[in-house]
Amino acid sequence: MRLLRSLSGRLLVVTAVVVMIAEVAIFVPSVARFRQDYLEERIRRAEIAALTVLAAPDRMVSPDLERLLIDNAEVLNVVVRSEGIREMVLMSPDLGPVVSTYDLRDPSIPVLMRDALWRLYAGDEGVIRIIAFAPVDMGKELEITLQSGDLATAVRSYGVTILILSLTIAISAAAMVFFVMRRAVVRPVSVVIENLQDFADNPEDIARIIEPKSRVGEIAEAERAVADMQREVQGALVAKARLAALGEAVAKISHDLRNILATTQLMADRLEGSRDPIVARTAPKLLGSLDRAIRLCQSTLTFGKAEEAPPELRTVDLAALAEEVAEALGLGAEGGAVHCELDVGADAFVEADPEQLFRVLNNLMRNAVEAIETSGRPGTLRLESQQASGVVELILSDTGPGMPSKALEHLFKPFQGGARRGGTGLGLAIAHELVRTNRGELHLVESTTRGTIFRIILPMARRMVAA
Repeated sequence: MRLLRSLSGRLLVVTAVVVMIAEVAIFVPSVARFRQDYLEERIRRAEIAALTVLAAPDRMVSPDLERLLIDNAEVLNVVVRSEGIREMVLMSPDLGPVVSTYDLRDPSIPVLMRDALWRLYAGDEGVIRIIAFAPVDMGKELEITLQSGDLATAVRSYGVTILILSLTIAISAAAMVFFVMRRAVVRPVSVVIENLQDFADNPEDIARIIEPKSRVGEIAEAERAVADMQREVQGALVAKARLAALGEAVAKISHDLRNILATTQLMADRLEGSRDPIVARTAPKLLGSLDRAIRLCQSTLTFGKAEEAPPELRTVDLAALAEEVAEALGLGAEGGAVHCELDVGADAFVEADPEQLFRVLNNLMRNAVEAIETSGRPGTLRLESQQASGVVELILSDTGPGMPSKALEHLFKPFQGGARRGGTGLGLAIAHELVRTNRGELHLVESTTRGTIFRIILPMARRMVAA
């Protein structure tokens, strides 16, 4: 039973069955041909016996010679037919009544196969008559009679021989196919399975990655696919280990940073009472940035490996938020290398978490600023809004040098390639995750040597939809 459940065992059975079906398909024509040859041989012998009698004086032979001719021809009697005249040439004293007549002068293949099958089934039914053309003297016809039992015995013996031969061929062919396929297919597949089981025990061991060695095209392709999969799994495990280590390190750093920021916030609180108009205008924004940084550190400590908290959805004024991000990045200063253009509509309100959305815009706009600065020439950063049915689209474009190919291949994946030298790719990954958390979408529209364009799609605020 275990053998039949295996691939090689099933292949063995299928091969044997197919060969047997092929043998059965040729069995009936083969038996029919044997029967015809058997009868034609009796016709030839009967004609030789008849010619012997016809050549004798007065067409008479001794009883002993007649018996010898009949026994040698293995028939009961011989009749020569010519021009409508029937002449009894030889006759056995054991001749009984004729029960069936078969005409071999113009037989069809279906008739021959039918008669052969009937002979296998019917067996000995008595004396049968055969009519055929004379092989030597084609102008004459011969009639012979013989016992059907002798014919049935010969046909059955031939059928048994064919059956044994068919079984031998089927078993031999199946065995050869079995061993060949087991060596060429089953064994390489078993090697792949064993490697997968071994790899599952310790997927971090690089020595357990399969080395494609098979010369069979399909199996070699499967081995290459398994090797690629194993490398990807190892890469994912390494990335997860790095993220876990980073999470632990960030938690420790955030703990100390939170304390430092808390102290800084206490000192900055004193600036609110300053009479200097510049300080009075700047202090609230400084305090807001410090407060945001402290909450972010606290969130990191609370959720361990920088997992994001569920968003607190509120109505957000995108125009005001964009200006706040631009001021935080210092884009309003004169003489800078980056010219910032904000074209966010006054009616662009979305339903999102303002803190998380601030981080999204901050990461994307900071990447754009850094890309322009690394190009060594002045550039433009533009943020504009568009409204569609139930959503607001933010289009962020810059005139930087574009993103490198590695960053494009692993877009939104942390540590898979940053947008600039020394970058980690975390900014884009965080922005993508935060937008998705806020029921939105973040897409890269294009990134060429002329610049990069991102599209952010966010659900419109309820009050705007109702209006």
